[in-house]
Amino acid sequence: MRNIGRRTFVRNTAAAAATLAVPAVWAQGAYPTRAITFVVPLAPGGAIDMIARAVGERLTGLLGQQIVVENRVGGGGKVGMESAMKSAPDGYTILITNDNAASAPHVQGLPYDFTKELLPICYLGRHGQVFGAHASLGVKTLQDLIDLAKKDSSINTATSGVGSNQHVLLEWINKVAGVKLQHVPYRGAGQAINDFVGGQVKTAILAPSTQVQHHAAGRIRMLAQSTTKRSPVLDYVPTFDEAGLKGVVLEAWYGAFAPPKTPPEIIVRLNTEMNKALKDPKLVDTFTKVAIEAVGGTPDDLGKLARADSDKYARLVKELGVKIGG
Repeated sequence: MRNIGRRTFVRNTAAAAATLAVPAVWAQGAYPTRAITFVVPLAPGGAIDMIARAVGERLTGLLGQQIVVENRVGGGGKVGMESAMKSAPDGYTILITNDNAASAPHVQGLPYDFTKELLPICYLGRHGQVFGAHASLGVKTLQDLIDLAKKDSSINTATSGVGSNQHVLLEWINKVAGVKLQHVPYRGAGQAINDFVGGQVKTAILAPSTQVQHHAAGRIRMLAQSTTKRSPVLDYVPTFDEAGLKGVVLEAWYGAFAPPKTPPEIIVRLNTEMNKALKDPKLVDTFTKVAIEAVGGTPDDLGKLARADSDKYARLVKELGVKIGG
């Protein structure tokens, strides 16, 4: 598949504006004329799903058409991302994903890179990943857990899937801490948090949106977050650096992407309306309650971030030996 970078995107934008290749509907400014599908590549219940539904709800009002969220799961997010990438470039199928788009191609050895194939639309949000432990383990700090893991190599750790940044973060923790927590990948955070809270898995690396309420209820304990500094909303959770694992920083991002060859005017329209949605006080409040920062910006902002992360994950995957089944 042909890689689509920033220069190509800019060139396509100029060309489309100067030719008759743009669908006639654009001359009338009619887009959209029917429902738009947001493809979420992981199961319901996780941060991507929550973000897609929150943004979609606001866009329904702004665009005057229904936003339908469809969870297409499998392959650690690959199935949903591939289906969106291969969809018609007409603005009616949009991928809402996280930095799995940057990590999965390297972990799974794919012949293409989602961050170079898909067209960026809007940087939606960001947060750190949180390492939590089930209350039954009786640990209060990350160091307590590391000490326990050095004695017991059977402790398992849930993530949203193989190839996710959570998977990479787990292997990074194992290397730096000198332990071997066993990876238990799920098909999304919704399934993972259910088993984690139920005690079937004893630790988890998941988004804060899935863990906050269970931490407050005493079912689990959030031990560390993978941010550079503490999130203002999670100021009671230390960073990995503060907890003793120096240099372990891996923040998550969420973005909207379109299939290759989607007309630039559609990208611009969606970016404009998504930026409006991200400034809605109710949406900001929804994000803040689960420690997610609403971001926004230009398509190029997301494109640069995604491609830089792809390079970062290529390095980490090689250094940590992360692979399918790892």
